[in-house]
Amino acid sequence: MLWFYFILSYLIGSIMFGFLITKIFYRKDIRIQGSGNVGARNAGRLHGKTAFVLIFLGDALKGSLVILAARHLQFSESIQLLGLAFAIIGHIKPVTLKFKGGKGISTFIGGIIIFEPILIPVIILGFGMLYPFLKSFTLAGLGAFLFIPVALFLKNNDWLSCILALGILAMLYAAHAENLKERLKPNE
Repeated sequence: MLWFYFILSYLIGSIMFGFLITKIFYRKDIRIQGSGNVGARNAGRLHGKTAFVLIFLGDALKGSLVILAARHLQFSESIQLLGLAFAIIGHIKPVTLKFKGGKGISTFIGGIIIFEPILIPVIILGFGMLYPFLKSFTLAGLGAFLFIPVALFLKNNDWLSCILALGILAMLYAAHAENLKERLKPNE
């Protein structure tokens, strides 16, 4: 049952709402537009706020469903986080789009706030503290996520959840490596 759950989590993550919504509503292939990324951010830049919101919610729903399914199956918190990791891998490397997907942020946010709703204010406060200094939504958002493992540890005193959350964050940072390199490059 556990392996089935992990495979299903990956397949749910591989449902690419950015591709589907832009294809259905805008009759365009988002993979050859803008940055070529199938995520909400690229779609929002190209097609506006409605596209951004629809794709963000669709991708966030994937993470939420994976956590809710694990809870329904009465899996432990560590298995829930592993399921979320598989969904994020599915989003970043979807079998449905020849393993070229998004960055995983929306799927992560949807899953992590269902996993532990108290993380909503943690993320918002972390972002609010970092943005004035970093002046970048990407850097402040990714930086705010670093408060998540700390909050999980303080709430549950559970090292395993903390380590799994760090592993998921490492995947997200790896998916954003080029973007981070560009944003952190000194101005010439």
